[in-house]
Amino acid sequence: MCILRILFINLNILCYIFWCNFLPPVCVPEHPRTESEWENSFALKMFLFQFVNLNSSTFYIAFFLGRFAGRPGDYNKLFNRWRMEECHPSGCLIDLCLQMGVIMVLKQIWNNFMELGYPLLQNWWSRRKMRRAGEQNNVEGKEQLPQWDKDWNLQPMNAHGLVDEYLEMVLQFGFTTIFVAAFPLAPLLALLNNIIEIRLDAYKFVTQWRRPMPARATDIGIWHGILEGIGVVAVITNAFVIAITSDYIPRFVYAFKYGPCVDKGYRHEQCLKGYMNSSLSVFDMGEPKNGSQYQTRYCRYRDYREPPWSSEPYEFTLQFWHVLAARLAFIIVFEHLVFGIKTFIAHLIPDMPKDLCERMRREKYLMQEMMYEAELEHLQKERKKNGKRYHHEWP
Repeated sequence: MCILRILFINLNILCYIFWCNFLPPVCVPEHPRTESEWENSFALKMFLFQFVNLNSSTFYIAFFLGRFAGRPGDYNKLFNRWRMEECHPSGCLIDLCLQMGVIMVLKQIWNNFMELGYPLLQNWWSRRKMRRAGEQNNVEGKEQLPQWDKDWNLQPMNAHGLVDEYLEMVLQFGFTTIFVAAFPLAPLLALLNNIIEIRLDAYKFVTQWRRPMPARATDIGIWHGILEGIGVVAVITNAFVIAITSDYIPRFVYAFKYGPCVDKGYRHEQCLKGYMNSSLSVFDMGEPKNGSQYQTRYCRYRDYREPPWSSEPYEFTLQFWHVLAARLAFIIVFEHLVFGIKTFIAHLIPDMPKDLCERMRREKYLMQEMMYEAELEHLQKERKKNGKRYHHEWP
């Protein structure tokens, strides 16, 4: 049901309000020693809040939608009244693909519109107020102001600096990688969005915002760890999407275990004949009402359960357990394989090139030598001033 999606989307907001209003010890204010520590803490909290808020619906569709709906004759109901929401007859992967398409297209268009439209509207309102003030004071408008005054009248950069810009890109990276198996067009849409956003940000920084105060930074801070964490989550999530949400594993098991060419080798589509029939179970609806000859007694639904005329009706079949074991095995193998390849590539490609490391060590050595020479020269001058003898190399 749609009410469940709304519940998952806003659950974190309700929890945050509950914690901060009724559980004060959870919201104890931190006291970081430096500004960089404060920014890292703030960025991590903002990312976690936004990540849960924006990805709760996609995780619900991918891994929870239709999993607890029950079966015909024994449906699970919420508060004994509403049936649990089920996937599309073609599978939950279609719902997940549509959800990702909406997020990657409409959400990014809306973000770009708000990111540029809000400062444009603010600057228009500021110019309007200045024009009115000039008319009241009989002073001509903005054209007579110097350039620095015009720049000062632009909107100031937000109080959090580049945290919002980093947050937007990191969240987009999460959308692009976490469910890429369900929506392969996500990287292409992200690339197109970034090409457009480069120009929008350039226009915003040059014409709509005041010039920000420069600040030195050795690296991107905590965002590096967040990106690594998203990469780990993406590998695990895609493994579960392929194994659980899609029909890849059930088709694979049917082709090699139950298909028409089990002993003949895999021959593409020929081995999947009868797969749809094997993936549907039978439910007995009882005798037709009013003796209608057009009403059938049995219906089919997607599941691996015994037929009603078996000794154990509606129990899971052996094929269900084979599919479940294959899914778990695929998840374990996929994760270890991807993480192994990642570790191997990370070992082959160092964080810094070898020539750069040697250049940095040489610069450090030259700096130490210059400091030593300067100190040596200073000591020699002091000894010469005091009339003491000195060695040409050692003080």
